[in-house]
Amino acid sequence: MNHRNPNSLTRIGVFYDGNYFLHVSNYYNYTHERRSRISINGLHDFIRQKVAEVEKNEPRLCQIVDAHYFRGRLTAGEASQRGDLLYYERVFDDILMSEGVTTHYLPVRSTLGKKHEKGIDVWLALEAFEMAFYKRFDVLVLIAADGDYVPLVRKLNTLGTRVMVLGWDFEYTDEEGSRFYTRTSQDLLAEVTYPVAMQDIINSRSETLNSNLFVPRNKGKVFTKQGEEPSENTIEESNSALLNDEERKESFILSLKEGFGFIKYPPNNVFFHYTSLRDYDFNDLVIGDRVQFTLDEKDGKRAVGHDVLVLQENK
Repeated sequence: MNHRNPNSLTRIGVFYDGNYFLHVSNYYNYTHERRSRISINGLHDFIRQKVAEVEKNEPRLCQIVDAHYFRGRLTAGEASQRGDLLYYERVFDDILMSEGVTTHYLPVRSTLGKKHEKGIDVWLALEAFEMAFYKRFDVLVLIAADGDYVPLVRKLNTLGTRVMVLGWDFEYTDEEGSRFYTRTSQDLLAEVTYPVAMQDIINSRSETLNSNLFVPRNKGKVFTKQGEEPSENTIEESNSALLNDEERKESFILSLKEGFGFIKYPPNNVFFHYTSLRDYDFNDLVIGDRVQFTLDEKDGKRAVGHDVLVLQENK
């Protein structure tokens, strides 16, 4: 490593693959024992400390001078049809803004009924390389796992920009009840200067570090768009409207697992995922809660519950 002036600033650029970061944050909020989301502020502080450690510099001289977040996003109309998604996306935008993170969004596309991002990784790579070229980051931190970023890392290496990748490896259950693994590309890790296995750090380091890395849990159950508990009239109107929908089913929570659960509904129990809950925190569910839901029964697969609403008269 090159010798530096002991008082020189280490300039850090941070680039988020937003869909990946959301996936990781959801894992810690719904599946991992932490049951809380990753804090942007806490993560940035960790990055500064980690860069100081590997660059052998003082944390005060390791500063994030640029941070950028890239993600596909639903249209306002589509988001408004999914509970308070539009509101919560705006809340997260406010958090990113308060931490000096610049957001970059592309519309989510639909193909054969499935939504997917297209072009986000290319856009991130182009912006990251251009900014590294003009702004001369000493260290570029990439929060991503995809091997598609290998060409970016190789280009950054030619500039002399050292690359740190924050990656997480974990197992999770998707919306259909299938088990999957998230793994950071080994090809990507082989190209970077500083590969960081975040799951190992979180699982083995001090509680002080973990407390700073995670957002304190909000124990509130249901919120309006103003962040207040809804009135009894609001709850009654919401429940009444759904009770009149003949296609909706009603039963109770039979069991709760890591980010998913089962609803009692003979002849087979109905699987539901945390993403299917409407305006409710999965972590606040308890066995026995009465719920309404729509039912999707697929040939050869388990019955899956969607648009799950907790009936408020139980709370």
